[in-house]
Amino acid sequence: MNKKTIITVKDTNITILAHNQDDYISLTDMAKGFDGGLALIEQWLRNKDTIEFLGIWERISNNQDFNSIEFEGIKNEAGTNRFYLSAKKWIETTNAIGIISKSGRYGGTYAHKDIAFEFGSWLSPEFKLYLIKEFQRLKEDENQRLSLNWDLNRTLAKINYRIHTDAIKNHLIPQELTKEQKNKTYASEADILNIALFGITAKEWREQNSEQIGNIRDYATIEQLLVLANLESLNAEFIRMHLAQADRLERLNSIAIIQLKSLLDNQHLNKLTGNKN
Repeated sequence: MNKKTIITVKDTNITILAHNQDDYISLTDMAKGFDGGLALIEQWLRNKDTIEFLGIWERISNNQDFNSIEFEGIKNEAGTNRFYLSAKKWIETTNAIGIISKSGRYGGTYAHKDIAFEFGSWLSPEFKLYLIKEFQRLKEDENQRLSLNWDLNRTLAKINYRIHTDAIKNHLIPQELTKEQKNKTYASEADILNIALFGITAKEWREQNSEQIGNIRDYATIEQLLVLANLESLNAEFIRMHLAQADRLERLNSIAIIQLKSLLDNQHLNKLTGNKN
């Protein structure tokens, strides 16, 4: 499912579609706010400068399927009185990815934000500036929400880890162990969670990511942090039940797989975290 968001620019509601991990803005909605309406999209596409811009965008975006031969033909025709080009024809003829056509409730012509801003400039420099401002505000809001959710779940994981370490202290560590031995035991139990969830120990992660600052959990996704918090509580209970470490690892890994699959398929969580599906 593609994520859709609405922003308002100069009293015009404009749909933004998450497509292939990029933001595509509705040219159809943009054009509706101006005299001429949808015909403005085709007028813009007739412009030779527009065609050259679209061709350059496809090349720098590494569109391997872009039909350069057909593009050259279109560019040579652009600007003449007989020249006509629709968004659909552009897509089908050149295999372009910068512009897409959608049907259904949110149907219409969409363009990658780079191209949409160019269309906005053609419509009105003032409109383009307002569009960029609203788009940036939307991105800032999304980033802030993601940051808050990440911090919340990171804190939750840390709180649960205290429960986890208390269980280790009370059930796994004999009173006679040295401080160094206790620390080693804690690290071992922490890695049980790391292996169950990430498939790697903290030391192995550091060796593979020596240029990174922090630890493996600092780079976890929101979904992984949610599961980590659950695993910490579950492992504490498994320890109290005196389950062997190997048995706990197997159980925790199975639970992690099930919970991650469930979270990644959860539409309500995707809306909360802003994930793009």
